[in-house]
Amino acid sequence: MKAASSLLSAASAVALSAGLIVSGSAALQLLSVTAAEAAVVNSIEVRGNRRVDAETIRNYVAIRPGQNFSAGDVNEAVKQLFSTGLFSDVRINQVGSTLVIAVDEQSVVNQVLFQGNKKIKDADLERQVQIQPRGAYSSAIMEADVQTIRDAYGRIGRDDASVSAQVVDLGENRVNVVYNIQEGDRTKIDSINFEGNTAYSDGRLRDVIATKQSGILSWLARNDIYDEDRLRADEEALRRFYYNRGYADFRVISSFGELDEASNSYRIQFTVDEGQRYRFGSIDVESTVEGLTPESLNSEVESQSGSYYSAEDVEKTLVGLSERVADLGYAFAQVTPRGDRNFENQTISVVYTIDQGPRAYIERIEIRGNERTRDYVIRREFDLSEGDAFNQVLVTRAKRRLEALDFFTAVNVATAPGSQPDQVILVIDVVEKSTGELAIGGGYTTGSGPTGGFAVEGSIAERNFLGRGQSIRLSAGGGENSRDYTLSFTEPYFLGRRISAGFDIYRNTREYDNYTSELTGGTVRFGIPITEALTTQIAYNYTQEEYGYSDDCEDPNNPGFPSATCNISQYLKTAIQDQSPWTKSSVSGSLIFNTIDDMRNPRSGMYANFTTEVAGLGGDAKWAQFTARGSYYQPLAEELDLVGLVSVGAGHIQAFDGGTLRVFDHFQGNDRMIRGFKFNGIGPRDGITGDHLGGTTYFNASAEVQFPLPLVPESIGLRGAAFVDAATLYGSELSGSNAILGTDMEWRASVGASLLWASPFGPLRVDYAVPVQKETGDRVQNFNFGMSTRF
Repeated sequence: MKAASSLLSAASAVALSAGLIVSGSAALQLLSVTAAEAAVVNSIEVRGNRRVDAETIRNYVAIRPGQNFSAGDVNEAVKQLFSTGLFSDVRINQVGSTLVIAVDEQSVVNQVLFQGNKKIKDADLERQVQIQPRGAYSSAIMEADVQTIRDAYGRIGRDDASVSAQVVDLGENRVNVVYNIQEGDRTKIDSINFEGNTAYSDGRLRDVIATKQSGILSWLARNDIYDEDRLRADEEALRRFYYNRGYADFRVISSFGELDEASNSYRIQFTVDEGQRYRFGSIDVESTVEGLTPESLNSEVESQSGSYYSAEDVEKTLVGLSERVADLGYAFAQVTPRGDRNFENQTISVVYTIDQGPRAYIERIEIRGNERTRDYVIRREFDLSEGDAFNQVLVTRAKRRLEALDFFTAVNVATAPGSQPDQVILVIDVVEKSTGELAIGGGYTTGSGPTGGFAVEGSIAERNFLGRGQSIRLSAGGGENSRDYTLSFTEPYFLGRRISAGFDIYRNTREYDNYTSELTGGTVRFGIPITEALTTQIAYNYTQEEYGYSDDCEDPNNPGFPSATCNISQYLKTAIQDQSPWTKSSVSGSLIFNTIDDMRNPRSGMYANFTTEVAGLGGDAKWAQFTARGSYYQPLAEELDLVGLVSVGAGHIQAFDGGTLRVFDHFQGNDRMIRGFKFNGIGPRDGITGDHLGGTTYFNASAEVQFPLPLVPESIGLRGAAFVDAATLYGSELSGSNAILGTDMEWRASVGASLLWASPFGPLRVDYAVPVQKETGDRVQNFNFGMSTRF
């Protein structure tokens, strides 16, 4: 269908061109008679013009009164006037000493109308077509707009759409242009197949590429749209995937989509050649630059001898070495990797050679295509500016940074010669994309905690606020026992440096079995990158907490106190009646290490977070809290798509300076600590009421294996998992007459299975866990459903 459409457009273009040639030829034949030889005229008269000023028309023509002109000059004048697009016909004659320019003006477009469109709004189509109200009508441009509209529908997966144009004459040289659209059905992707792959299954490779097969919920994700540009991007994603796993000879031999017109769906086929798998051989650094020794640069080498070859490791080494030699004052030194394959033992030895490169400076940085995004938002991703030494490695890294912003559908960085031989112009072309998001969702979470049950959430977010690269998000949501309101703002480049700064304002209400809580507060935060993988975050936090009894627990005759039938711990009573409202003013600092390959569907890498929070800068709270959590993902069998996960965590809270810990300051058990138990279902408890009170210290660990589900199509996004959890929650600083039980370090353990779903709403999971080690008073909950993100 696309081929037929292109053929029809080409035929239209030929017919239009022929019309123009015939019209122009008739005029030129007349001119050849009247102006065969050089002539002179005393005046130039314009006839037939109604909207275009006569002087404007004369200015388009190079012929001037009192000067010689020839038939060639007249020919050029006719072409110039036609090229303006303002006239449907042009005739030039010499009448005595006067040159007469007779024109027929193009009709004026009164309105541009779209009929039959539902999937693409009028405003979006108006921005894409060239014909505009109050502009000149052109049949050639109108036909080009027809193809533009077809292409727009193709980008949303409706290759079956048909578009025709109609001109309505309103008289007085005015017309309406009407585009009639039949949107047709969505063009789906029936299958994505691979040929030539043996190391990785088709399902694993489908996870790598952005294009997905059509499924039940594809209308939400919109990732089942066939697009040639996306197919090229998928090829590059496959190359990077293989190159980073040792397959340095990998090639995409071909990729294409075949449209089945009967079902209006594509079948996509990739043919690949994996080649051999290599490990790194010897790794060396050589320098020909005087004063620059390899020994001083070895710490920047990421690639390690004996590990599988990785193009990403080579790239990181290039960037590290380039920055290091520039810091040492060698601005024009160039780092070049040289690989030496050994086919017998399947290794690649790499030598990073540092040479003195040509002295080239950046004369100018030109940015094109950014209609909304400010120039400085793009420029700041470059560690280079005008006047700096040109460095291709740093330019390549900046391109990847721009792509990671997710503000653009395409980013292209090229160079052009400057005004001097040692000058280059850096040209950055971008294609912007929509960065606003309106989301409304709902869900259900099991558990006896305050966020259990049905819940809904709505949010409005903008990732490129006012084109400044800032993000802002406003959200509101709630469930059966909870209400949440949040406003967040982040500036990623605070004070012009790569430091993120932002704030959060929130209000959370919770309803527990016997009491309610209301938290209102805010956070001011700063994030400072240390390396590409390591980041530190510093924040100031202020929260006011208010607690009260639930309707079922409060004494209706004595508000603010529990009824005689309300079985609630005295420690909770003390916190509700004597320690509410409660103000916390704290500072916190975190170290975050992240090498996860895909945060939505991780398969390799590590995520670790260590946080310290100290409360006591005013307010009622005076304590120090330490928490740590780490998760490590590792492929266990690439060909079977088995992924292993090991997680560990710990936390401790301690009062200081005469402060006391409330029951609400203690850590409470949850499914992130151990599955198979209810929310706040383990740890120290009131010896009389049995209420769990939380603990001052916890440790937890988990091991999990994730695997594809047999007989389940990969397009659904379901995977299975088996896990083992262990945790302990102990210690208490509460004081009162009731005995507190379970304060000793006692371990719990559970085993279970999970169903993981990479849904359009986010990663979800269902867990079924059975405790195999528990203590007296623990509360069991086998089934759990909720979000699967566990970072």
